[in-house]
Amino acid sequence: MDQSFAIQETLSPGETCLATVQGILAAEEGMESRLLSLVESHGKSMICLYKHRRMAITAEDICLDRVLLIQKGFAVEEVTPENDLQIPGSDVTVQITLCDASLLVQLPFGSQTQMFLQEIRKRCSPGNKTAMVVDPELSTDGEVKAAPTYGHQNLSRPKTASEMVQSSNESASEWTQCLCTRPSGLRDTHIHSWLKQKENSYTRIQSFRFFVGTYNVNGQSPRESLQPWLSQEGEPPDVYCVGFQELDLSKEAFFFNDTPKEEEWFKAVTESLHPGAKYAKVKLVRLVGILLLLYVRTELAMNVSEVEAETVGTGIMGRMGNKGGVAIRFQFHNTTVCIVNTHLAAHPEEYERRNQEVRDICARMQFHQLESSRPLLAINGHDVVFWLGDLNYQLEGQEMEHVKKLIRARDFQALHQHDQLKIQLGAQVVFEGFREGDISFQPTYKYNPGSDDWDDSEKCRVPAWCDRILWRGKSVSQLSYRSHMTLKNSDHKPVSAVFDVGVKVVDEKCYRKAFEDIVRSLDKKENASIPSVTLSKSKFLFKDVKFLQLQVKSFTICNGPVPCQFEFINKPSEDTYCKPWLIAKPNKGFLLPDSKLVIELELFVNKSTVTALNSGEDKLDDILVFHLDRGKDYFLSVSGNYLTSCFGCPIQALCFMKEPIREMLPEAIRELTLMPLSTDDAFQDEKPLDIPKELWMMVDRLYRDACQQEDLFQQPGLRAEFEQIRDWLDTGTLDELGPISSNHSVAEALLLFLESLPEPVVCSKLYRNSLECANSYKMSSQVISMLPRCHQNVFRYLVAFLRELLRHTGKNHLDVNILGSIFGGLLLRPPPGHSKPSTAEKQKAQQFIQQFLCHEGTTL
Repeated sequence: MDQSFAIQETLSPGETCLATVQGILAAEEGMESRLLSLVESHGKSMICLYKHRRMAITAEDICLDRVLLIQKGFAVEEVTPENDLQIPGSDVTVQITLCDASLLVQLPFGSQTQMFLQEIRKRCSPGNKTAMVVDPELSTDGEVKAAPTYGHQNLSRPKTASEMVQSSNESASEWTQCLCTRPSGLRDTHIHSWLKQKENSYTRIQSFRFFVGTYNVNGQSPRESLQPWLSQEGEPPDVYCVGFQELDLSKEAFFFNDTPKEEEWFKAVTESLHPGAKYAKVKLVRLVGILLLLYVRTELAMNVSEVEAETVGTGIMGRMGNKGGVAIRFQFHNTTVCIVNTHLAAHPEEYERRNQEVRDICARMQFHQLESSRPLLAINGHDVVFWLGDLNYQLEGQEMEHVKKLIRARDFQALHQHDQLKIQLGAQVVFEGFREGDISFQPTYKYNPGSDDWDDSEKCRVPAWCDRILWRGKSVSQLSYRSHMTLKNSDHKPVSAVFDVGVKVVDEKCYRKAFEDIVRSLDKKENASIPSVTLSKSKFLFKDVKFLQLQVKSFTICNGPVPCQFEFINKPSEDTYCKPWLIAKPNKGFLLPDSKLVIELELFVNKSTVTALNSGEDKLDDILVFHLDRGKDYFLSVSGNYLTSCFGCPIQALCFMKEPIREMLPEAIRELTLMPLSTDDAFQDEKPLDIPKELWMMVDRLYRDACQQEDLFQQPGLRAEFEQIRDWLDTGTLDELGPISSNHSVAEALLLFLESLPEPVVCSKLYRNSLECANSYKMSSQVISMLPRCHQNVFRYLVAFLRELLRHTGKNHLDVNILGSIFGGLLLRPPPGHSKPSTAEKQKAQQFIQQFLCHEGTTL
């Protein structure tokens, strides 16, 4: 949530809000939420603390509590409360001191907190003698380095120190101190890699008990104890991994990722953990309604390190968080563990989409490692993975009464033959390497809430095992796998599984010996020779590259007798090692002697790169520099041909294209694409189309077939169908889009088309004007009248179509809020260089569109 916009509204001219973070202040009355804002005023810097409503959107939602001027005597220091441990990745406790006043504040882990504290540090001059410790990592020369920034995350709700696991980067034991003290340089990378290779010589396997649970709560608040689910086992678990789906079904949660139910369910879980042990929360992560909690027994907390959380949305346009996954990864002793909680696409016929979403989550869910020299870590790069959630795989082609009959007879084996997930696992098309225990409980979906009765609503869903728990990894054995019928709050039943996990525990004596042997061996080899590698190929040709269609080429590096570190480096006068449509995986790493490594080159054209390729301003042509530390450079040639697309073309250019874009000469496409945008027709001797024919083709299909489609523009389409639609628009080979069976695929193609426009429908130069008149239909209409004619036509055509959809709201369940939120961010986009739109700006864009949807106007 970006509250900086609301704070800026309260400031006077000459005052600027530089950074804002939400924290928990320790006060006499208890723990109180505050917004902390770093404000600069006439050359002076200060921290302003604001009381606020839960969602601070405007100035009316906040109230100034106190001001702390950054001056002599001011200090901000990270502290570890007494009797607490700290785990990297958990929330941060800071003490703010000014003269005799002192405040203790809990700040959420993540890049927003890091940026806030770094901005304060910049303004703390040495003369002030300020203390600034931001999750420090000591280098060999004693320099304090800021902790790395970790990608986009849902920040956990800050709690009191006693509720959280806190630690330094160093663990208590001597061997962990050796591992965590990481001087910079190639030598340390060598040692770490060798230690990993010799891990079996200094570790032993010790069994720990993991509880893994999943519960789709159907948007309900907790109204019953969760102990029958979380505390049923006699022996307390060592680790709890608890996941929820559909935590909140409100539009506020969907569009702004904000919900009070996170706190409600967090409290309910904490109060229901096994009474036979004490637990500490390690991490909480949420994406809209998908929540994941990780707890460990307090006496084991010092053995947990390298905690990170990530989220991936797989909803409409591959980003919206109504569907997708969240994950927490950590190291327990010397074993890496990843917990993934997902909510996949609904409906029995959508199993291919569910497969696609699993593959997308695996590809996009990547974790930064504490050492920046190491590549990003994927889900399957961990020793142990637990995958839980409402996976939504259902029973294939079964009638309700037949299923009920088999359930009453407890003939689950007969039903398993029709279970989509078991079929997909058997065909090895999804969840490769994962296992699932035997299912001996009845389907967990769908029940009448408050009862154990099967769904008797109008939809009358066929029972299914939607809620599942899978795992992969060695030394993992499942002890139980069950549902919990006593909980009746939702239309799903919760599921749990208990595992014995063999964890690699370090023997300090053996570790010390392995460490010393490696150092001695390295001393002998150091400077013996220059590293050298051979590459299996150095030229790569990508043929017929298309918009949003990934192509991958790979090559193998074979290392010689000397260990080496490699990295793709920037060419002179360039900011990145490759062009934006290309990426190398991994782009840096370490090679042991005589080892091999496969590197993949991924070429992917998206909305940010497509326009320049369409116009010919950019070509699929690049040189990569593969650099060896203390060695030579190798040069890789990348080339290819791009097939032009209507995606990424300006509206005005498309209106002058009478034939499909693939049939046009490159020179003609370039001329039209680079043509200046004009309010008058650019060519008086050639009348353009009123709207792009490609836009008409998609809208016409939706108008004829999808006006009553449920969840239109909210459920993603299939990737293969999008590719068909794109080719259909670009080549014109089909008069009708016959082969496409899913309206959702066409709807998503329309959204992607609008998103890829280099100039949005409401031109970016009018972005600010549009927001300012979002509450006046008359003034908003004047803004539209200022658009070039082709943009006016497209805007009015789309509004007429959306108004037609609203006539069928009883069937498609669309309303002005949903359509305003989806199309507001597509039709109105800020100009290049503008910061990411704040929540307030998103709401005003939504209001701007809603005015036209609510006002009687043009029809199709």
